[in-house]
Amino acid sequence: MVVRRTKHIPIRSCVVCRQTSEKRKLLRVVRLPEKSGGAVVVDETGKVSGRGAYVCADEKCVGLAQKQKRFERALAVSAGIIGVELFENLSSLAAKSPANSGESVVETSPTGEVFREV
Repeated sequence: MVVRRTKHIPIRSCVVCRQTSEKRKLLRVVRLPEKSGGAVVVDETGKVSGRGAYVCADEKCVGLAQKQKRFERALAVSAGIIGVELFENLSSLAAKSPANSGESVVETSPTGEVFREV
């Protein structure tokens, strides 16, 4: 008898709405290490080293993150470090996400139970 293990799916929460979701469904912003300049960048691959913060792939959450300075708090940086270009890049990525394309998105737990349909 073969027993299949379910693959571990990392769960992260949005810094704005605190909604949890799979890591790959959220947008990641990273503060690079000080030796790399300490800049704040969008991480499209999810593998850039540094301190990361996640936001929903939703333009509302991206806008609130900018307005409420959520990335400054989560990444422990001063307000001048994060530029408008970063939020423009996040907004364009959020607009391209499947959640905003009108397609039905179903989120399931690791056991396969449906817990949210968008």
